[in-house]
Amino acid sequence: MRRGSVTGVEFIPRRRLVLVSGRSHPALAQQIAAHLGVELSEANLREFANGEIHCRYDSSVRGCDVFIVQTHCGPVNDSLMEQLIMIDAAKRASAKRITAVCPYYGYSRQDRKSTGREPITSKLVADMLSTAGADRVVSVDLHSGQIQGFFDVPFDHLTATPVLEAYLRERISDCSGDIVVVAPDAGRVKVAERYSQHLGTDLALVHKTRPRGTANQVEARHVVGDVAGRRCVIIDDMIDTAGTVAAAAELLADAGASDIWAMATHGVLSDPAADRLKSAPVSRVVVTDTLPIPEDRVFEKLEVLSVAKVIADAIDAVFEDTSVSEIFGGENLA
Repeated sequence: MRRGSVTGVEFIPRRRLVLVSGRSHPALAQQIAAHLGVELSEANLREFANGEIHCRYDSSVRGCDVFIVQTHCGPVNDSLMEQLIMIDAAKRASAKRITAVCPYYGYSRQDRKSTGREPITSKLVADMLSTAGADRVVSVDLHSGQIQGFFDVPFDHLTATPVLEAYLRERISDCSGDIVVVAPDAGRVKVAERYSQHLGTDLALVHKTRPRGTANQVEARHVVGDVAGRRCVIIDDMIDTAGTVAAAAELLADAGASDIWAMATHGVLSDPAADRLKSAPVSRVVVTDTLPIPEDRVFEKLEVLSVAKVIADAIDAVFEDTSVSEIFGGENLA
């Protein structure tokens, strides 16, 4: 009897990156695709007459690394549900790995119970993303670092710090002069301190309180630090109704600050943010494009910077299985 022989064949797996966008912020997704040098795949999102969302990918994603870009902007629930449906569609189409890219992570402020009988909704969002089929999550400047611990899948935390710091260095020839980086509340001290160390500036803090049982209301009490006759740069993670920034700016102006800038990663700009910032004693408001800014909320003081390259670099690192934290020199912790 003649014995058969088995010839060993080595297969080199073919890897393919698929980038797809939801409908919440297509302009940012297009910029990310341009930096990566890829075309956006089409998810063919549509709605039935009763508002239910349907998704069907144009081409096969079997065995692909699929990155689903969707920022959780208003209506937040629609944006979130749309991303969950896109993740589920990719999972059922046999994608090899699915990464949910959430430039702005919805419900991030509901990260703990501040009173009884409250939900921890940012944990619920983490559970929904994982259950839908996300193998990894990428987001920019979380409201608090503890949200990373809500996930049982890898989480890559990005930061817009390099973008905002580059803006400051370009426009202020000597950042170490009469510049003061200001934390608008105690929760932002760590981030503001990082900016002050990088730029070689002094640091100040606004002591803020929030009346118990209220939302979107703040009271700025006093300033800790020397700000008289100096340019103050308020650093925050987001500007929503602008109550915190406006109150801090008023207090800094009363303390004798010569000029006041406000900088934040996420420009939520819910009403009445635009009106508050127009009348507040700030000469410049700088945010990034993690969220789309509607035309009716654009005003003269506002400048929008792009974080597309930061997100694109992170996506490339995830796809190539290299370090994301090295992009930020290890300083991307919340």
